[in-house]
Amino acid sequence: MTATAAPRAAKAVGVTAVLVGLGSGLGFVRDLMLGTTFGADAETDAFLVAWTIPETAAPLLIEGAMAFVLVPLFSRALEAGDDLRRLVSSTMPGLCLTLAALSAVTAAGAPWLVGVLAPGIPRAELAVGCMRLTSVTILMFGLAGYLSAALRAQHTFAPPAAIYLAYNAGIVGCVWALSGQGAFGAAVGVAAGGVGMVLVQAPAFALRLSRSREASDGTARIIDQEPAGAVALSWAVFVPVAVFTLARQSQVFIERYVASSLPEGSISHLNYAQKVSQVAMVVSLIAATVSFPRLARAIAAGDRAAARRTLLADLVAAAAIVLLATAILLVCARDVVTVLLRYGAFTEADATATAAIMRVYVLGLLGQAVVGVVCRAYFCGARASWYPALAMAAGLAVMALLARPSWGVTGIAAANAAGITVTAVLLLVRLRARIVALPLRASAGPVGLLLLSVTVAAAAGWAARAGLAGLPQPLALALTGAVITAVFCAVAVSTGALTTLTGDTRPTRLRGGA
Repeated sequence: MTATAAPRAAKAVGVTAVLVGLGSGLGFVRDLMLGTTFGADAETDAFLVAWTIPETAAPLLIEGAMAFVLVPLFSRALEAGDDLRRLVSSTMPGLCLTLAALSAVTAAGAPWLVGVLAPGIPRAELAVGCMRLTSVTILMFGLAGYLSAALRAQHTFAPPAAIYLAYNAGIVGCVWALSGQGAFGAAVGVAAGGVGMVLVQAPAFALRLSRSREASDGTARIIDQEPAGAVALSWAVFVPVAVFTLARQSQVFIERYVASSLPEGSISHLNYAQKVSQVAMVVSLIAATVSFPRLARAIAAGDRAAARRTLLADLVAAAAIVLLATAILLVCARDVVTVLLRYGAFTEADATATAAIMRVYVLGLLGQAVVGVVCRAYFCGARASWYPALAMAAGLAVMALLARPSWGVTGIAAANAAGITVTAVLLLVRLRARIVALPLRASAGPVGLLLLSVTVAAAAGWAARAGLAGLPQPLALALTGAVITAVFCAVAVSTGALTTLTGDTRPTRLRGGA
């Protein structure tokens, strides 16, 4: 990275972090409103089954398959000097028609989908109505993901980072305005939030198209020439990425299928625990999101050294964030759940069950972050690899084997953590052998030191929390979190776990093709 590029990258990470943080904060408000308004009962379970549609569409069409395919596509095309307008005109119409058809099919098949996803759910008719509303997110999320990929490839990060702020604003606004409609009002909010994701990016996208037109008007490029990158957007490229993304999201399907036969509220408890614990994973991937166009161009250009540096820095940054969060949530799970959700209809029993699940969920956060960082390298070439989908299938097999109703909701969470950890290991092993040969010491060394840091920090946190037992819960949470953070950072810095992030760019032999 050049001296001038580094400040721009840091600024992009900072802006993205602020906007993602605001979106996550509003997401907490959203979950708080849902918890206090509906609690954890049959009506909430019905809404959450319907919410499976946007939960599946979001990773597939926003941060998952759409980004993994389109960011490299736009990056390669722009590097080759293609006109953005021609690239958009050759790809967007067909994509929108396909997504609109999928939305319509999902709405029509809602009764069947509810029966498959949650066969034992008490309020099946409410789940069907909510699912028909949320099916519009397939089109809206797909369009939002397309705009995000195009803007990020041109190093415009603020509008894409604001999409979850717009999404959660739609849900919060509708839950408040349509509180008398119960969970159905929340489903309206999900649909409205999807529209907001598109609207918040449309002005920046239109501006980029306008600038592309002005630039192309002064060139000698033949108007009828097909953009070089357009041929790369095909089912052969998209399907392996989509299968991987859907397989990863299938963790949620397995959880809810197994939990639908458990006592009322089990799906809700799993959902609340996952939503809180996953915030750290989202934050941990910000640097990787910003660096993804740079990684794609480095791999496409055969610059293995640059690809190695980018991937290693992203991996260490993500591991540091999720491991710090792991320590905090292990020690303070009950405090976090109580402070965030213990209001209104969300009972003491709900808080106890959610906290117990969360302590198990966080054991898989490192695996989630590793998968989120490493899988990008597999999709940067002209042809996407099927290996990530196979690795994810192996992780799902482990999860399906371990997730049994007799082991309860904590057993389901443990199965989730075990499955994603298996996938992470498989991706790392193959990455070193075939894609970017990260040296074992350069990659495993920092992560091992971070694991030491999190162990010491968690021990200090348990001691601190015991000594703060008499304080109000929010204050005790803040002080305990501060102790854990300080100890974690001190150990990580003193052991050199973060040297990769502070300029250690010594050359290391790389091999293999993209």
